[in-house]
Amino acid sequence: MKITNEIEKMETINCVGLVSKPDDSGLKKYFHTIKDALQRYGVKLLVETNSAKNLDCDGVDFEEICQRSDFIISLGGDGTLISLCRRSFKYNKPILGIYAGNLGFLTDIKVSEIDEFIDNIFAKKYRIDERMLLEISLHTENEERHIVAFNDAVFARDNTSSMSCVEAYIGGNLINSYRGDGLIVSSPTGSTAYNVSAGGPVIYPLTEALILTPICPHALTQRPLVLPVNFEIEFRSSDDILIVIDGQERYKMKNFKKVTVKIAQKSAKLIHSLKINYFDTLREKLNWGNL
Repeated sequence: MKITNEIEKMETINCVGLVSKPDDSGLKKYFHTIKDALQRYGVKLLVETNSAKNLDCDGVDFEEICQRSDFIISLGGDGTLISLCRRSFKYNKPILGIYAGNLGFLTDIKVSEIDEFIDNIFAKKYRIDERMLLEISLHTENEERHIVAFNDAVFARDNTSSMSCVEAYIGGNLINSYRGDGLIVSSPTGSTAYNVSAGGPVIYPLTEALILTPICPHALTQRPLVLPVNFEIEFRSSDDILIVIDGQERYKMKNFKKVTVKIAQKSAKLIHSLKINYFDTLREKLNWGNL
């Protein structure tokens, strides 16, 4: 039985990029561990310009890192990795998340395992998993803006004193009017983020699906909805609605003629340890099975 979505390993590794959590100078010692480990294999390490300021080293433009690197390291927490996946989307490079944050659903390599895991990479003892991303299209009269989300797109009320209504359509047909605090559109990977906090289902990352979860709905009969992956959903609202992408970007819905969400054509590529599987992560992070 296949429980991962593993793709082919990297043929050669000559250059690696690194992006770290912003404004965290405490990561400096881990940067040197990474650099020394890669130097043992004759690999050049390129550090993104803003990260280099905190790590006291020379920096390189992010676009150049994406073009030259065989894979990119995210040093920080899940937020750092999500941001990196979104910024490097068009280059489709594998990303290794090294955990130096608070929760770590996506970054399963601990800082204490840096040396061992880099050795494993060059011994081909790793896997690369693919994770589906969301594509959010913001339509105006003259153009379309396309944005990718790793976890979710949230339609949240901008005015806290009143209830909002967000309508969802598929093929021009109304499927629901979500009245309450808003609506979460989640990828399978994002199901364990805001989605699960709002009462949505945990979806295994290989599942090809879109998840719609109402936030504090006005009617108790409003329940989460899981839809096929090939659906494109259009959202409309006459209320003051904020569209929040992965908690990192915000847009006012009223500035756009329509907003659509579907699965992006490209996936994120995450480098993982062979020791860890998704169910191990769920048991550890969600305390499943513990009394």
